[in-house]
Amino acid sequence: MREDILKTKLEKLENIKDFGMNPYPEKCERSMTNIEALEKFDELSDKKIILVGRIKSFRPMGNVCFAHIEDGTGKIQIFLSKKNVGDEKYKLFVKNAEIGDFVEACGKVFKTKQDEKSLDALDWKMLSKNVRPIPTEYFGLKDEEMLLRKRYLDLMMNSETRELFKKKNIFWQTIRQCLVEEKFLEVQTPVFEHIPGGADAEPFITHHNAMNQDFYLRISLELPLKRLLVGGYERVFEIGRVFRNEGMDRDHLQEFDHMEFYWAYSDMEKGMKFSEEMFKKIVFNVLGGYKHKYEENEIDWNKNFPVVDYFTEFKKETGLDLNEDLSVEALKSKANELKIKYEPGYSNGKMIDLLYKKTVRQKLIQPCFLVGHPLEISPLAKSDPNNPKKVLRFQIVAGGSELCNAFGELNDPIDQKNRFLEQMKAREAGDNEAQMMDEDFVEALEYGMPPAFGFGMSERFFSFLMNRSIRETVIFPAVKGK
Repeated sequence: MREDILKTKLEKLENIKDFGMNPYPEKCERSMTNIEALEKFDELSDKKIILVGRIKSFRPMGNVCFAHIEDGTGKIQIFLSKKNVGDEKYKLFVKNAEIGDFVEACGKVFKTKQDEKSLDALDWKMLSKNVRPIPTEYFGLKDEEMLLRKRYLDLMMNSETRELFKKKNIFWQTIRQCLVEEKFLEVQTPVFEHIPGGADAEPFITHHNAMNQDFYLRISLELPLKRLLVGGYERVFEIGRVFRNEGMDRDHLQEFDHMEFYWAYSDMEKGMKFSEEMFKKIVFNVLGGYKHKYEENEIDWNKNFPVVDYFTEFKKETGLDLNEDLSVEALKSKANELKIKYEPGYSNGKMIDLLYKKTVRQKLIQPCFLVGHPLEISPLAKSDPNNPKKVLRFQIVAGGSELCNAFGELNDPIDQKNRFLEQMKAREAGDNEAQMMDEDFVEALEYGMPPAFGFGMSERFFSFLMNRSIRETVIFPAVKGK
């Protein structure tokens, strides 16, 4: 910031103080919001009202001045004249108030010659004097990284950004409402864990000074919630922040809001019906309709979601039959043939998942249920009784993106322990995202967990609906330090 601009702004601040006006008062006397004043305009013609807001435009014209102020509800024009506010207070406003300041104005509503609803001010006071220039709409911040770093400026200048996060609130409130109406109990589980689990992801590590012990930041909400089913609750959910130390792209971020629910004595069929209803309600409440653009496609949610079988589509796209015992070498050979890059230490499950993502998933554009995932990539799901190579699992997929994960939950402690052991072998072979052995969770299952349906989704679905990267739809995303 140029020193002369800072100097001028600080001089204006001192002028306001010298006048005897506090530029940062403790209280304001607002009697209504700007939008209320506009909506009740005809009722207010003879009443004094007090409005507040940030100055967004400023037009002094001799003995009168027009300005627009904006609060959280909208903008309204205020009109100040030397005649109404007095010579000294008028000069104080014209010479020392400016775009970006927060002010309070008391007066009566009227319409200008241009028929604009306005406030004829009889008095004004400063609520907060800015001492740094506000970016202008046309010549301000354009760099996306800077907008994310200084999100408050993005919110200040762009009503579209403010509207985005109002929609995000609707998104989470709709989810919460759907679950509460179905008698789910909302709970909060620990962020710090001794053993991270519930997802294939590399965790963050932090140190607990009081205990002098390292903890992992949770990568999922799953295992604590399933322990609650062991304890006797039948329907539980949590909306909370999870942390995954992985790469960043359009669909992935290191910390994000996540929801999981667990439903004892339920099953895949009931879960699919409830999930489809919830997704459609979310879409309608957020968008006001059922269609939206995602990249180059129009997505339509107002149809029944078809069921797509993982094994069938995998064979169609790769020629490989997952019902057979495929070696990791055969999977890598197919990846080489399709020019798909992979890490040398990838396990059988990792290779299957990679091939699926690079072939099948990209072609799933309209909303559907992808069902019947391979056992190798689903260590916490119950085996399909009709095919031991499959698990009871589905994902809602649209636009080539996985928007939720849902399972018939594994409650056999012996099977669960064996699955963890297989995951540990993958970790020892170099897969840092493979799950760890959680003896305490296995012990909990040994006491007995009822059959259950589990479901998880994150704010990725919101970014999908907005057709933006997930980073853009996080109000304060992580940015590199200066």
